[in-house]
Amino acid sequence: MCSRIILRRMIQYNILSRKYNSTLSNDNFVRIFEVGPRDGLQNEKIQVPTSIKIEFINRLSQTGLKYIEVTSFVSPKWVPQMSDHVEVLAGIDRIPGICYSALTPNVQGINKVVSLGKKGVDEVAIFSAASETFSKKNINCSIETSLQRFNDVVKIAREKDLPVRGYVSCVVGCPYEGKIKPSQVVPIIKKLLDMGCYEISLGDTIGVGTPKSIYDLLKEIQSNDIPSNKLAIHCHDTYGQAIANITQALDMGIRCIDSSVAGLGGCPYAKGATGNVATEDVIYLLDGLGYETGVDLNRLIDAGQFITEALKRENASKVARALLCKQQGETKTTVKSNQT
Repeated sequence: MCSRIILRRMIQYNILSRKYNSTLSNDNFVRIFEVGPRDGLQNEKIQVPTSIKIEFINRLSQTGLKYIEVTSFVSPKWVPQMSDHVEVLAGIDRIPGICYSALTPNVQGINKVVSLGKKGVDEVAIFSAASETFSKKNINCSIETSLQRFNDVVKIAREKDLPVRGYVSCVVGCPYEGKIKPSQVVPIIKKLLDMGCYEISLGDTIGVGTPKSIYDLLKEIQSNDIPSNKLAIHCHDTYGQAIANITQALDMGIRCIDSSVAGLGGCPYAKGATGNVATEDVIYLLDGLGYETGVDLNRLIDAGQFITEALKRENASKVARALLCKQQGETKTTVKSNQT
């Protein structure tokens, strides 16, 4: 009886994995994984009201995005900004067809998600690093220890038919160790995939990557028989290279991009690391290259403006700023024309 249950769960999980990977079967479609509500807000020093987070997510849900990382289940001691994860998940308007996900880096986190039932999430994420020093600074343990802990998380997730996404930080550079060799990244990817992750997001955590370093990384990964449809790219724009790096990744078959509306986010363990690449800028790039995303750029800009105004800061998206200025200019011209 026990073996039948295990077999049934394995079959269900494989069906879920095929469903997620089939999204990438259209070579002209690029999946956008919006991380603004979690990665974008988690390091804000001033606590963002839960009502603002809920409204932010609801606005993102109206843009055509199909994957939104909404929160994380980590200790409030380490990430107080995410302490209202239960309230956020209970308050959002869930749109059918959208995958709402959360970071669950430990057993306590995944168990809490499971306890929420339908008010939980559609998938969970775990994260490792290609740098030993970064791993110890970030999650207080070695890479190997973190992977051992994640085994338990993935096991529980699979029992509950929850797909698991993996992150690898510092794939081209580390604030403590400097340049990271592609050969350091490959074993981590393989272990996360073997563990059961349906996809691995490659994070240029401190934004030091260039098209060449991204090329070298992906070339090494692909030469180790890891297919592109198992990978996503997660770029920070510290040195202004994010869009160029994403273009390189697209050229090498990557069809999933992590981004954060209005360029929100940063890394608390990497001095000078500015936010994630802005989703608006990514959509503009993809539209210009002829890729399909299903995302409404104007609605996305509205969502970005909402959250930046709530945070009382300038929108970091160059595309959003340019189009908003253009709209304001056209409005002034129309008003002046009507007056004459």
